[in-house]
Order: sequence, then C-alpha cells, then structure tokens
Amino acid sequence: MQPATLALITAGTAKKGDVIGVARIAAIQAAKRTADLIPLCHPLPITRVAVEFEIDEAASSVRCTAQVETLGRTGVEMEALTAVQVGLLTVYDMCKAADRGMVMDGIRVLEKHGGKSGDWVAPG
Repeated sequence: MQPATLALITAGTAKKGDVIGVARIAAIQAAKRTADLIPLCHPLPITRVAVEFEIDEAASSVRCTAQVETLGRTGVEMEALTAVQVGLLTVYDMCKAADRGMVMDGIRVLEKHGGKSGDWVAPG
C-alpha cells in the first residue's frame, strides 16, 4: 500500500475507524464461518482463533497471521486461510477510499499440526 495509507492505519485516523481492530474481528468471524463460504468444507468446532497484524513501515505493508485450533480429527487450514483473506479484505475495504491500488499477496499455509495427514511446515 502507499505509505500515506499505512500512516492512516497506524495513526488510527482512517475515515472508517480502527482498521486493525475491525479487521481482527472480521478475521475471527470468517474462521468460524468458513463452512458457510467454501463449498464442501465441513463445519468444525473451532476451539481457538488468534489473529495478529504486523505493520512493516519499510515495506509499507500489513501482514496478517491467523492461528486456528480444534480438538477435532481434521485440519483447520481452510479456516486459517479464510481468516487471513477476510482480515486483509477488511483492511482494503476500510482504506480503499485512500488507496485503491493495495495488493494482497503471499497468502499461504505456514504450518499445520495434527489431523490425519500429520504435521507440515512450509519450506524456507
């Protein structure tokens, strides 16, 4: 995003309000509603959703990371990916009047633990 857009976010002066706070709530809600959004994705009993936003002034960017947990026997990758995407879409929505050229990229699973397929960590 443009540096001026990031400055609006960090200063809390975006016209629509607290961008990071609202985006965090949107991301948590999205994780819980993933089965409603993704066809054939089973509803899961989510036991924990943690969403973090990291401001990188040098890159003029916001990074979103979601950690989702369940006691069930399946993975929650779709819930985590949905949380991140909706969190970032919320940042876009709340700041689009200032910067329509914002880009969301690099959205991926970093690591997964448990479930039928076991543990996995992204290379690099």
